[in-house]
Amino acid sequence: METLSLRTTAREQLLDVTEELQELVARKGWTDGALVLFCPHTTGAVTVNEAADPDVARDIAVNMGTIVPRRGDYRHAEGNSDAHIKTSLFGPSMLLIVDGGRLRLGTWQGVYFCEFDGPRERRLWVQWLPG
Repeated sequence: METLSLRTTAREQLLDVTEELQELVARKGWTDGALVLFCPHTTGAVTVNEAADPDVARDIAVNMGTIVPRRGDYRHAEGNSDAHIKTSLFGPSMLLIVDGGRLRLGTWQGVYFCEFDGPRERRLWVQWLPG
């Protein structure tokens, strides 16, 4: 298993990790198979979305606050209840196809770490599954 170390800079942020993952695939010499990507944090998640326009990531991060507001009827007393809910909506893991040594993503797609309680030091665990 490999670990990507990340540093987020805002409370809510979508951080594009596509290049870091592609560099890991190249460095390890992985050619055909899949990556399991797992976030071991209860206030962080992973997703795939458009990477060509940075406004998309910004729009997602900002508008999650409309869907799940920071202040609400929460019993969890640590002040980050919204972050736990947002994380549950996205999920902690994903499977990514690697074909010919390249991540198999759509033309505009990128892989994002979703921060909902930052800024923080974060990790993503990456497990290689040979094809």
